[in-house]
Amino acid sequence: MTEQIRLNVGDTAPAFTLTNDKGETVSLSDYAGQRVIVYFYPRANTPGCTREACDFSENLSEFEDASVAVVGISPDSPEKLAKFRADHDLTIELLSDESKEVMTAYGAFGEKKNYGKIVQGVIRSTFLVGADGTIEAAQYNVKATGHVGRLLRDLDFS
Repeated sequence: MTEQIRLNVGDTAPAFTLTNDKGETVSLSDYAGQRVIVYFYPRANTPGCTREACDFSENLSEFEDASVAVVGISPDSPEKLAKFRADHDLTIELLSDESKEVMTAYGAFGEKKNYGKIVQGVIRSTFLVGADGTIEAAQYNVKATGHVGRLLRDLDFS
């Protein structure tokens, strides 16, 4: 495998401006002064990605109570994201990174193993970006099922 970017605690979170499922632009800087979970997932309306997005939506009040916003980013088009939101009544911010530039900057796109083969793809990853714009937590190759519960249990949101 070729060397790819990996963000670590203390690194500055890569800035981004992407389009959401409503066609509006959303930037990381919109969350300046606030902590935000930025998570990357491969594809809307697939079983694992749906479970993860539903878990984030169902637990959004716990994140909001800790003043933490949640943003999900995938390579899907804004139109596909709008359908994803409607199909599953999602309440989190959904952003489109069709160019995969933001995913690459976060180390969430690149070589990964899929059924024993090395392929190029989205690496399911989650980051907690601090109010100062630095990475407070970086998790790569996370499992969709149970991930949100583990975040709520393991990360310090106080």
